[in-house]
Amino acid sequence: MKTGIAAGLGLAAGNLPFSLLAGNARKGMQFGLVTYQWGRDWDLETLISNCEKTGVLGVELRTQHAHGVETSLSSSQRLEVKKRFEDSPVTCLGYGSNFEYHSPDPKVVQDNIQQTKEYIKLCKDIGASGIKVKPNNLPSDVPKEKTIAQIADSFNKIGAFAGDYGQLVRVEVHGNLTQELPNMKAIFDQVSDPNVKICWNCNPEDLLSPGLEANFNSVKQWFGDTVHVREFNEGDYPYQELFYLFAKMDYQGWILMEARTEPNDRIAALKEQLNLFNTLKSNALGIV
Repeated sequence: MKTGIAAGLGLAAGNLPFSLLAGNARKGMQFGLVTYQWGRDWDLETLISNCEKTGVLGVELRTQHAHGVETSLSSSQRLEVKKRFEDSPVTCLGYGSNFEYHSPDPKVVQDNIQQTKEYIKLCKDIGASGIKVKPNNLPSDVPKEKTIAQIADSFNKIGAFAGDYGQLVRVEVHGNLTQELPNMKAIFDQVSDPNVKICWNCNPEDLLSPGLEANFNSVKQWFGDTVHVREFNEGDYPYQELFYLFAKMDYQGWILMEARTEPNDRIAALKEQLNLFNTLKSNALGIV
């Protein structure tokens, strides 16, 4: 059940570090959970247990949640976290941080870079495969091109560091202006480190002109092994079309539920989302 890290996009697999691909079987699209929001108050034992109960066998640990997996853990505590996942069918995919690199203040940027490095070390110690980061804005009082170059430079720096620890840097398509796909593409046009990948985030901006497929295709060469989705039966995001696009390019990674609703029974809700995921996946594979 465990592969350490999914193989990433089939079409982009050659761009992923060999150390992260070796020995990983092709599993296609798999369904997992971001602890935001449904797992935010589950301690680590409860989180793993609930994932096992639901059959949702991959998890991204969001920062500052009840699982308590933070850089304050001692070496022995980190090994215990690693062992808990190794003794379970649940894969710890990595860490969901809030680190960002757009600030006009160089000291703030450097602080975010340094903290990112500490959490990359944590990811390695707990047996995870990567850290999620984000660009979060393009400040109006700074030339757009300058901030884009600064963000890309930061990604290259942390990507090189992550590679030394066998980790990926997963860049969530997030933030004011930066979640617009032309701006994300402009950033990644300047990203040269192969350990830095895009985490598609299912934003309304994905549907802006020229549309979902064109926006998707504009950045798919940089996709990694994680995608964030919201509840499949909420809102009007065209998830079936998205799944078709992933199936068409033979995506070999995780589709992670980053829930926003507050169901009374989160176990039942997760099972429901897994069933919807399987339907969407089957439909997409049947079309390809």
